[in-house]
Amino acid sequence: MTEIDAKIDALVPAWLHLPDIAEMFDVQVTRVRQLVKEGQLIAVRRGENRTLQVPAAFIDGDKVVKGLSGTLTLLRDDGYNDEEMLEWLFTPDPTLPGTPAQALSENRGTEVKRRAQALAV
Repeated sequence: MTEIDAKIDALVPAWLHLPDIAEMFDVQVTRVRQLVKEGQLIAVRRGENRTLQVPAAFIDGDKVVKGLSGTLTLLRDDGYNDEEMLEWLFTPDPTLPGTPAQALSENRGTEVKRRAQALAV
């Protein structure tokens, strides 16, 4: 859980607070914190109160977007930190098209993971 820089903050269109995610998932906020700790979600401190927030694109109704945790694991294994992962996930890629985060939400996770694996080469 890191403080986010303005450049990356500008890439992410919308954010959710952990209690809001807990309500969407119908779980305790401690469970959402556990998802962050386990690396299934990325949470950063932002805003004037420096509250922990997760990109809204990572949430699909009452669950984490399919393919996100595997993609995060690949990026982490490649040496990416949280900010670098957010930058990669939310930077438009004209060959995808769209952003990797957008592709994950559109169930195009296989292509996103292939690209994440290619980063290690």
